[in-house]
Amino acid sequence: MKKLTAGVLTLVLSSSLVVANAQQTKNDSVKTQDIEGVVVTALGIKREKKSLGYSSQTLDAEKVNAVPTNNFINNLSGKVAGMEIKNNGNFGGSSNIVLRGTKSITGDNQALIVLDGVPIISGNLNSSDASRGRDGFDFGNATADIDPNNIESINVLKGAAATALYGSMAANGAVIITTKKGKRNKSLGLSISSTVSVGEMDKKTFPKYQKLYGGGYSGEDSFFHEDVNGDGIIDILAPTGDDASYGPRYDPNLLVYQWDSFVPGDPNYGKPTPWVAAKNDPSKFFQKSLSFVNSFNLNGGDELNTYNLTFTNNYETGILPNSRLNKNMFSGNYSRKFSDKFTARTFLTFNDQTTIGRNSVGYGDNILTGFRQWWPLNVDIRQLRDTYFRTKQNYTWNMNAPLDGDLSAAFWNNPYWDRYENYSSDDKTRIIAGAELSYDVTSKFNILARGTIDYTNSKQEIRKAVGSHAEEFGLSQADETSGYWVFDDTIMRQTYDLIGRYTWNISDKMNALFVAGGQFMDQHSRGIENSTTGGLIIPGLYSIANSRSYYPPIETNIRGQKAGLYAQGSFDYDKFLFLEGTIRNDTSTALPKSNRNYTYYSLGSSFVFSELVKASWLNFGKVRLSYAEVGNDMPFGKPGSMTNRGTVNGMPMVDINNTYVDFENLKPERQKSWEVGLETSMFKRRVSLDVSLYKTNTQDLLFSVPQSPSSTYSFSLINAGETENKGIEVALGLVPLKSKDFQWDINVNWAKNKNVVKALRQGRDNLQLASFQETTLNATVGEAYGTFRGTGFVYDANGNKVVDEDGHYLVATDKVLGNIQPDWIGGVYNTFRYKNFSLGFLIDVRKGGSVYSLDQSYGGLTGIYAYSAGLNDLGNPIRNTLDNGGGVILPGVKQDGTPNDIRIDASFAGGAFGTDAGIPQEAFIYDASYVKLREAKISYSLPSDLLRNTFIKGMTFSLLGQNLWIIHKNLPDADPEAGTSSGNVQGFQSGVMPTTRIYSFNVKLDF
Repeated sequence: MKKLTAGVLTLVLSSSLVVANAQQTKNDSVKTQDIEGVVVTALGIKREKKSLGYSSQTLDAEKVNAVPTNNFINNLSGKVAGMEIKNNGNFGGSSNIVLRGTKSITGDNQALIVLDGVPIISGNLNSSDASRGRDGFDFGNATADIDPNNIESINVLKGAAATALYGSMAANGAVIITTKKGKRNKSLGLSISSTVSVGEMDKKTFPKYQKLYGGGYSGEDSFFHEDVNGDGIIDILAPTGDDASYGPRYDPNLLVYQWDSFVPGDPNYGKPTPWVAAKNDPSKFFQKSLSFVNSFNLNGGDELNTYNLTFTNNYETGILPNSRLNKNMFSGNYSRKFSDKFTARTFLTFNDQTTIGRNSVGYGDNILTGFRQWWPLNVDIRQLRDTYFRTKQNYTWNMNAPLDGDLSAAFWNNPYWDRYENYSSDDKTRIIAGAELSYDVTSKFNILARGTIDYTNSKQEIRKAVGSHAEEFGLSQADETSGYWVFDDTIMRQTYDLIGRYTWNISDKMNALFVAGGQFMDQHSRGIENSTTGGLIIPGLYSIANSRSYYPPIETNIRGQKAGLYAQGSFDYDKFLFLEGTIRNDTSTALPKSNRNYTYYSLGSSFVFSELVKASWLNFGKVRLSYAEVGNDMPFGKPGSMTNRGTVNGMPMVDINNTYVDFENLKPERQKSWEVGLETSMFKRRVSLDVSLYKTNTQDLLFSVPQSPSSTYSFSLINAGETENKGIEVALGLVPLKSKDFQWDINVNWAKNKNVVKALRQGRDNLQLASFQETTLNATVGEAYGTFRGTGFVYDANGNKVVDEDGHYLVATDKVLGNIQPDWIGGVYNTFRYKNFSLGFLIDVRKGGSVYSLDQSYGGLTGIYAYSAGLNDLGNPIRNTLDNGGGVILPGVKQDGTPNDIRIDASFAGGAFGTDAGIPQEAFIYDASYVKLREAKISYSLPSDLLRNTFIKGMTFSLLGQNLWIIHKNLPDADPEAGTSSGNVQGFQSGVMPTTRIYSFNVKLDF
């Protein structure tokens, strides 16, 4: 594969050189300063890109909103070198945004989102359990509140030197978003975009079930034998209490009383039916998704006033029944030039969203967990659908004692009962509003004052209807058969900036730019979490007042402030040598008074050697070097404080925190980072290259370490440890073919980051981050962050798996099994333009990293997957008893080194497959690599001649596609990206959603 890749790259480069020389035009000849252009950097300051001593990568609006999405950040996947975007596939769910690797062990690792110069709240809204990979719902993250139709461009700042002016908020890099602004326009300036999309489940990301055996755990002995109808004849009953498919082989001549035989009113009530595989397995549970996105943009102005208004409605239904999202977004800005020196601007973003029927996540009360782990394949999913809609009762395949009249669920509700009765809902309103004043004191000195409010109010609700199977529910986490849970949250951040800029022309060849200012941020969040306890009194009434018992609510009321003073000096000599330095001091109330004030700095330089090296083939060349130190504090809210739990009989109740905090000795994390880079543009700009090398060490990490059992506390919050990230990033642009009517552009992004936990605490070499049944996720010294540890195979000197004297694998305990960090990530975006036609597609690649599949672990145990029901080396069914030629020989060797020839019994659940068979968890750690056709677009714009005599200025039709094809993956039956939530805990799959393949049609009109 390496030879093929090198050959293709050589061919493309050589063709570029030949065609470039053959196709020179006047338009290809440009000045050096025009090549890199102007980009938006920290604090919204526009800079010449060639002057920057750090890496930045810009995407225009076409790359951001090429395909419809309810979260614009998903459209950046594969388009920015060093930016890892993970879309977990949940309906309306959150996305992980990590630049240049994981830096903090338990703190925030997400990139900062900056909207028109202002940092905004961008965290996820998920429950703590969901964020740790457990059960719950993924309520999305705040990046979804930004309308992609209103984005003009995005500039990604990756390193600490690039974001030093933002302080600790941008320790993980920043995504700088510039929205559309008003422009002088003699015409109406109205644009309309309308998109309709249809989605379907990608079958490669859902189980391929075996079709030979039905429900049961005990193989052919799984049936029950009773006189069902009282005629004195012993009948055959399916094991409705068994949530597995390790039962008897199908036989259409065998009549069996199954779950539907006991449902009053069912067509099969009181009747045995043939023992056959269900016509409709759980893959038929999913429906087509449908989405409508309509956007209107009004843009215009004159010499004094400019305005831009965008309204977008996004309505979509998911592939799960009873799932829908409706979002209205309004964005606007207005600018007024009062004089040549004084300009004012106001801006507003308003978002209102309602979502019903998000999918549950993790292990627990999750329909997908049933489909992927615990399911009898004789059960027809559409019969369950018909039963629910006919009766509106929780009649399910998993009955406790149907012969005794107890039709209640033993383990699993009817899936349609869960979707239409036990559904989640959430409402969110968000407003980002502000104003700024800009005054030119002189032609060289400008002062900018800006104030912004970021306000979010959200309400999340979960229902559990009377008659449901008992599961952990609510604040008490007791097993409840009904209930109501609600969380109300309000958060407001006020940000105020005062920025001064001074330009100094020191001499004919030397210039300087000075920036100084201050920022004050005040953030206040209030929340109350409440639930019923003991179940609902009145069925169908979802109110806390309808609770059988009282359990005190959890209230939070956290306020914090952060103030920063900063300065930046930038110098250039003759426009080819640039030097820049920044310094910032932050004061944060999240830290104790003794350590809440901290200072950090950055230094950067760039050398544009193309100004000195005159070569016909070189259009632009630059080397850059930077170093920075940045602090990172904790979230607001004093750690270790008690939590208000309301009152019981008038007595106040609190939770005593189990973490010891020596608060006065806490200090901010500190990140030290250097970067060196090369940027070139060659052969009439037909080849461009941007390469970065970086190394980042984060020290004084804040995390909770376990304490000894004899201690009063379970954990202690301390500063300890260090992580290191070092890597390389490459952005390559090619124009292999270019003529008057045709152009082919290739953009390649590739990045390799090596992450390692350098230290934790003296005497400690491992910190557990999360537990997934028998496997754990850890920070292990000497290993990459996110190491899987658990039971593993025992190997001999030749790398063969070793079995014991009974033919089962020997098992090693507490073994490192893999980690969540990829070896490298990349993407290739091809664009072809011929006259008014355009074709573009993105190939997104991830190489390496690990994912642990509890779905495969338990699904193998319960016998739903095809590999548990095939033929063995003798040509006999695996599930036959050993006496009948069944069983399997596990690949490996005996302890004496000879090939394994011991056949083990596979005739019952847990005999040969899954965790109960003694298979180590290492067997369910998979390579998380993938190659995806992430998006594709075909567009046609009507020629201007056809529209000349109309009021329409432009019209474009597009066919679009998302997640069209997983070209390669190593994880069976699921998407390697799928997961439970965004955040630090990744790489765990339990009941994950299948990927949705989406096809769209778009029309854009300009007036």
